[in-house]
Amino acid sequence: MELNLVQKQTQTLSPLMMQSMEILQMGTQELMEFVDKTLQENPVLEREDRFDSGEEDGELLRRKLEWLESNDRQNRTYYQQDDEDRPLENYGVDQGEEETLYAHILFQIRGMELDPAIRESVIFLAESLDRSGWLDESLEVLAEDSGLPMADLEEGLRQLQSLEPAGVGARNLSECLCIQLRRLYPRDLLALRIAQECLEPLARNQYGLIARRVGADAQKVRTACDRIRTLNPRPGAGFAGREAPHYITPDLRVVWEYDHFEVYPNDQCFPELSLSGYYTRMLRECGEQEVQNYLSDKVRQAKWVMRSIEQRRSTLLSCAKCILKFQEEFFRQGPGHLLPLALSDVAEVVGVHESTVSRAVKDKYLQCDKGLYPLSYFFSRKLGESGEGMSPDTAKALLRRLIDEEDKHKPLSDQHLCELMTEEGCQISRRTVAKYREEMNIPCTSGRKLFA
Repeated sequence: MELNLVQKQTQTLSPLMMQSMEILQMGTQELMEFVDKTLQENPVLEREDRFDSGEEDGELLRRKLEWLESNDRQNRTYYQQDDEDRPLENYGVDQGEEETLYAHILFQIRGMELDPAIRESVIFLAESLDRSGWLDESLEVLAEDSGLPMADLEEGLRQLQSLEPAGVGARNLSECLCIQLRRLYPRDLLALRIAQECLEPLARNQYGLIARRVGADAQKVRTACDRIRTLNPRPGAGFAGREAPHYITPDLRVVWEYDHFEVYPNDQCFPELSLSGYYTRMLRECGEQEVQNYLSDKVRQAKWVMRSIEQRRSTLLSCAKCILKFQEEFFRQGPGHLLPLALSDVAEVVGVHESTVSRAVKDKYLQCDKGLYPLSYFFSRKLGESGEGMSPDTAKALLRRLIDEEDKHKPLSDQHLCELMTEEGCQISRRTVAKYREEMNIPCTSGRKLFA
């Protein structure tokens, strides 16, 4: 057995470098949690609230408060939820949280005179509703699970379906629509019959078949079908879910400045960090070696955190400015005008590695007048070799335009749409056309066809 010595160089990342990379890819909420944790662990690091940083901000706040105070009573009620002259203004309203469907139903049940057994059944059924407001389990199964009598559950369901929103407690789409029709249009028997018997041909716009099946005039059938389409098939969807809502804080804002767009970091949500003057003086004046070692380590850590956060801000802003330059047409005209853009394109302009751009845009959001978008939204591949300037976003916009302009009595097939898109300079396969159409929730040919 022979032993040999081999000399070689290897590159390793220090813990501080690894922490800097982690800070770069943190989202806004994650970074704020990291800053709070660091402030608790490192006494040398201090927070300075941006709002209290200068007299100008205080003067602006004072003027706003004076304006609110001098405004008329009607406008002040929009800002003051606890007006003493109207103590019942917000009675029964859950302040600070959106109302859930269950809470809305429970509030109505409290005002009803019901037998205790029926009340228990209604509450149990309300707890069994899904997010759409439907009852997706049969009464037999629910009776077996709950141990409640079948007769009480049947009466409880009748009481539940009489509550708002109309259609709650339905067991299928037909029942949901019929409940709403009986509530909103009690005299429209034609629409009620169509909702009971002809939902499948209604979904395919087969008005002639519906007219023959119900024995009614085609124009009256079309009017009834249009009325059915105004109903809400998911009556519970407008209420808040039982889980806590997730809010997104944008990292960047794109604003129109006179004749051009400008991108700004959203610094308002971040505190300014600084070194504690007390501990830096202690580091200079204290003669104990152990205290100096501890404070030196904490000062070095604090400076590195501050430098990493500033570097994150600078890198993120540079990447955003590059994205703005490449995708300016999107910010002018909106979705459907994205150009192909790769991480390597931005990395080359900014002068960093492609992995750095990937970390910089991870979990970051940009707000503009078109809405709130993740930064990853602005990166898209080019469609094929011949699709110069074409991205999936522009291809979907072209596909939607072709479908909107088609003759609904003779809708275009996916193959025909594929050929028309090729003529427009967007060469994609028929399977890709079908994929994009499904992603945009556009029905197939038979689903878009209007029958005479």
